[in-house]
Amino acid sequence: MLAAASPDSRAITRVERREDSLYLYSQAGMHRLSPVNDRTVRVTYTESGQFSQEEKPGVLQKAPYGEWDYTEAGGQIILQMRLLKVEICRETASCRYCDGEGRVLLREREKDSKVLEEFPVYRLSAQGSRIEKAATPDGVKDVVREAARIPDGTRCHTRLHLEWEGEEGLFGLGQHEEGFGSLRGETVYVHQANRKIAVPLLVSTKGYGILMDTYSPMVFQDSAYGSYLYTEADREMDFYFMNGATMDGVVAQYRMLTGKAALLPKWAFGYLQSQERYETQEEVLETARQYRERGIGLDGIVLDWCSWEEGKWGQKSFDRGRFPDPAGMVRQLHREGVHFMLSIWPNMDESTENYREFRDRGLLLPGSNIYDPLRGEGRALYWNQVRRGYGDCGVDAWWCDNSEPFTPEWNHMERPEPSRMYEEYCADAGLRLPAEMMDAFGLFHARAISEGQRGTWDKRVFNLTRSGTTGQQRYGAVLWSGDTAATWDTLRRQIAAGTHFCASGMPYWTVDIGGFFVREGRPWYWKGDYPRADGDLGYRELFVRWYQWGAFLPVFRGHGTDCRRELWRYANGEEPFYDALLLANRLRYRLMPYIYSLAGLSWLEDRSIIRHLAFGFPGDRQAWDIRDQYLFGEGLMVCPVTEPLYYGRDSARIEGRLRSRRVYLPEGCRWYDYWTNEAYGGGQWIEAAAPLMHIPLFVREGTVLPMAQAARSTGEQGQGLTVTVYPGRDGRFVLYEDAGDGFGYEDGEYALTTLCWEEGPGKLRVEKTKECGSIAGRYRIEKVVTAAG
Repeated sequence: MLAAASPDSRAITRVERREDSLYLYSQAGMHRLSPVNDRTVRVTYTESGQFSQEEKPGVLQKAPYGEWDYTEAGGQIILQMRLLKVEICRETASCRYCDGEGRVLLREREKDSKVLEEFPVYRLSAQGSRIEKAATPDGVKDVVREAARIPDGTRCHTRLHLEWEGEEGLFGLGQHEEGFGSLRGETVYVHQANRKIAVPLLVSTKGYGILMDTYSPMVFQDSAYGSYLYTEADREMDFYFMNGATMDGVVAQYRMLTGKAALLPKWAFGYLQSQERYETQEEVLETARQYRERGIGLDGIVLDWCSWEEGKWGQKSFDRGRFPDPAGMVRQLHREGVHFMLSIWPNMDESTENYREFRDRGLLLPGSNIYDPLRGEGRALYWNQVRRGYGDCGVDAWWCDNSEPFTPEWNHMERPEPSRMYEEYCADAGLRLPAEMMDAFGLFHARAISEGQRGTWDKRVFNLTRSGTTGQQRYGAVLWSGDTAATWDTLRRQIAAGTHFCASGMPYWTVDIGGFFVREGRPWYWKGDYPRADGDLGYRELFVRWYQWGAFLPVFRGHGTDCRRELWRYANGEEPFYDALLLANRLRYRLMPYIYSLAGLSWLEDRSIIRHLAFGFPGDRQAWDIRDQYLFGEGLMVCPVTEPLYYGRDSARIEGRLRSRRVYLPEGCRWYDYWTNEAYGGGQWIEAAAPLMHIPLFVREGTVLPMAQAARSTGEQGQGLTVTVYPGRDGRFVLYEDAGDGFGYEDGEYALTTLCWEEGPGKLRVEKTKECGSIAGRYRIEKVVTAAG
């Protein structure tokens, strides 16, 4: 008969406190528990006999924290901080994580809770490999058909098995195209892709979070196969457990570990006009001129790919035939109060000077035409090329497209299964990048831009990019959801994708308003529902609803292919599409004092702009699985329309349908309809009016909402405010002001004004809570009104 090999014992045989960490030794392996503050602990586990000295790019918090103690009693070892307690079973080494008073937040599985499996890893050798060119929507890419591999040591698959403590909702782990509600009961593949962003932060309605300190792909599993967090390739298991007390508190702990969210320039919160693509200098200037003449709010225009000469993909310079005077073009835009964003790419055609410079210095990733941002020399050269080619033209912001340069799922004609996408991504990216850094390209790429620009100009970084991971918020990065398709189902799923992404600690997110692909084509991802594109009234209705929703995203940007995206293109005698777009645009600018304050407090107090309903109402079970409503700050609840109410495909008119949508009002407060001021009790579903002209929008009682006059840009906006109070309870809003650009805000050059509503006497009290020279008091409150009239 076969004989079972006895596993190494996990029983703790020795406990030692040193270097402000608690070490636990067993025959199977070694644990290190390192308190970071009074509510967060780092847990590391290895079976190699020593902990890795590897420097990781995302977590910055390194200072030791010594205000904790431990005790050994019976079968337990107890690590006690003021607001967090970890109870370790001596026999199994499994942990229970409790709040400071001993209430259990989360348990690891009782037996074999931490599992490591060592395996060999390899890098690609250009010698002996067969690499072919493949045309993709992200340009011509190098695809490995046959790989010659070089050994690169060993790494570990890690698996942390968990047992949930009663009912809870789980959120985060980046951006998921599926449109999940709570992640309980789901399988989530966490890796980079065109429409996927990997951020390994999981947040619970119980007020705790787990940050896996990994930069490799990961899988969250909560199914018949168990409940666990699996990482693909790490040297050891490494994670942070955070008792944030609230979900917002978890995000604050995440930012404490990984860095403050850099504040974007104020103009970045205005409307940005983009499309695939503006081809000439004259076209760019004419588009900006049209916006100004029509009085439509616009703060930036975006030049998509191919600013370079024909055949020189990725070269960081202008085609002077189409852009004869780039500096003059940007000066003219600036005179009209319009900023300029330019698309730049990490991959370069082999015929370009930029490519040869990287090649000659050995700074390309193996078997590719993509630069290596993991090396400081590579980042410095990339920025040097950007500065030489574009910097002197006055470019205001960068669009770092294709920042997950390995997207094998887009090499298929039919959509692969999620597990296949994951496996192919690991196989492809793992040959070009270190296995433990497969998800980190976008992070290092954003670092190249941020550090380069900060070392060159006193101008805030605004980097629109498609991929990111732990810590990227500190680099001025705005993530967008990739090349989506124009369907109502996509719109619906995108709302959920944004709430999960922002639950992952990242404040800035946006979308291609209207969907990138409008028509149906081949391959699988080119699946818009509208062959006639904007000639279809059904698409025009979809575009309006997408735009209305986009006005309530951190960054407000139209973009896509197959048809033009300028607002006046949607004028039509059948329905007031254009009027609805103008109303949404004006509302965005009227809300600018509120929006810019949300952004300022995301930096100053580690808050979030977009918040899943569970953030505001963790005890309301119904709120956990609502996927098409969310909080914009604390006071506004946005309820996008996600189905056609007027037109189907091919302009087929829809008859007999109510112009409304079902909305859930979370319990515990009253809600005001923004458009009518009608108040409703919480804890109920209602049918909310949804005419084409506006998006259903509700305001929580106690909200103090500052609004300005609509304007053609943030720079033209006046300082007079109307403050609307939604009565029913005391409320407050902190109004944030600064110079709007530059880095003075980091040195205290900002002002705070607290608007306090006192429900009893029914009056608004204004407190200057922080003043700073000429910045203080720029806003003037001209009128105070209550929602009741």
